[in-house]
Amino acid sequence: MPGANGLFIQNNGVVKLKDIPRLGMPEFKSVVLRDVAGGARVAALFGHPVGGAVDIYAVMADDKSGRLSLMVTSVKDGYESITPDCPQAQLFEREIFEEYGVIPRGHPWLKPVRKHTSGAGAREFWRVPDERCHEVAVGPVHAGIIEPGHFRFQCLGEDVLHLEIGLGYQHRGVERALCVSPPGKIISYMETAAGDTSIGHLMAYCRAAESLSGCHIPARAQCLRGIALELERLANHSGDLGALSGDIAYLPTASYCGRLRGDFLNMTAMLCGSRFGRSLLCPGGMNFDMDSGLVFQLREKLEAAFADLNNAVALLWNTPSVLDRFEGTGRLSSEQCLSLGLVGPASRACGVERDVRFDFPYGIYRFEQIPVATYPSGDVFARAYVRWLECIRSVDFVRSQLESMPEGIIMHKPGALAAESMTVSLVEGWRGEICHAAITGSDGGIARYKITDPSFHNWLGLSVAMRGEQISDFPLCNKSFNLSYCGHDL
Repeated sequence: MPGANGLFIQNNGVVKLKDIPRLGMPEFKSVVLRDVAGGARVAALFGHPVGGAVDIYAVMADDKSGRLSLMVTSVKDGYESITPDCPQAQLFEREIFEEYGVIPRGHPWLKPVRKHTSGAGAREFWRVPDERCHEVAVGPVHAGIIEPGHFRFQCLGEDVLHLEIGLGYQHRGVERALCVSPPGKIISYMETAAGDTSIGHLMAYCRAAESLSGCHIPARAQCLRGIALELERLANHSGDLGALSGDIAYLPTASYCGRLRGDFLNMTAMLCGSRFGRSLLCPGGMNFDMDSGLVFQLREKLEAAFADLNNAVALLWNTPSVLDRFEGTGRLSSEQCLSLGLVGPASRACGVERDVRFDFPYGIYRFEQIPVATYPSGDVFARAYVRWLECIRSVDFVRSQLESMPEGIIMHKPGALAAESMTVSLVEGWRGEICHAAITGSDGGIARYKITDPSFHNWLGLSVAMRGEQISDFPLCNKSFNLSYCGHDL
């Protein structure tokens, strides 16, 4: 239904493009700012070229009401930037500028998001105008087998005054490829959009395709999807707790959790043969089912792994030297979290109750809700502790689903996608909100597909969290966010 200057829809709702309110740019900006001031946030802001102009779509998310609001405006050469009054729009506007050359006039730091060559829009890293300060440049090539990213620190002695993060080294042109690829290839792109979130991104795509085709998913498939998504969360959260321990040289928990991450990944492999859940989901349902024997085995392995995880993590909370390094490091306030539009554990660690499974429930979560886990301190400890709370609740959820899994089929074949329509699919991945927005053309094919990984929202949060910290705390603070490079770059 139409809202106040926007069109309200539910998660996975489908609307005709002609029904989305088309506003002039000044009104579009005014509505975005009004909605943000009223407690909404920018879930996605992206361009779509039409003729000689660029349509800019806004997807506003209101966590309290559980509704999304859609609106669109058309621009050619430029417009007055939204960013000075709404920091969470800064990266979206830079991306639109990079892709289409549309200039957001007045943007405070307009530079490309993924391009590293000189030319139009290229700018140097910001520098503190004080001769007492020095720069520390880290990356993009790092020690160890990790993804590339550049970190430019402005320091006064050991204190970090400012951190600017340069990404884009993993850019693969995924979004453009989705518009010209056959369905089978699209699934491969989704599973590798952010490789440690294969299930999360593929689920978002499947739900978008199912909504556009009017396909209803069997109850058993919904249950299996929920189990798979929570196993992905358990694997990554347990791995992160171990990695945080390793960053402060606390080896008991580090060694245990490194192994336990593998145990949870192996549980996913029991379902489909892939530890990352490749080929497990498909539009319409699931490719793999579970018999009673597999349910029993999975339950046994889940209980054993969780008992070991409980013991390993208890060591963290009972070790004063660990708490001394975790508490107060990399702190963000709830006000900063809301201003920047952070999502996932990073937001919940600031005491902000924000979780797609609860606010915009989908699939099995419409019937089996998981309580939102929060902690108010906004520091490394909070980001670690929220992960632990989520592990507890994910285990409870998986245990419950294994005990009460409905009988029936696991697949309904989807039909053709609705033409000239749009849908927004939100999924709570282990890093936070995954937002997929799909627009179809007159032939029902995908004309524009926008993926917003939670890392796209949260990298600036890491930068702000480092202000005033010792530069030696960066590895620990960075790991407490554990953001994706390739999920950002796409």
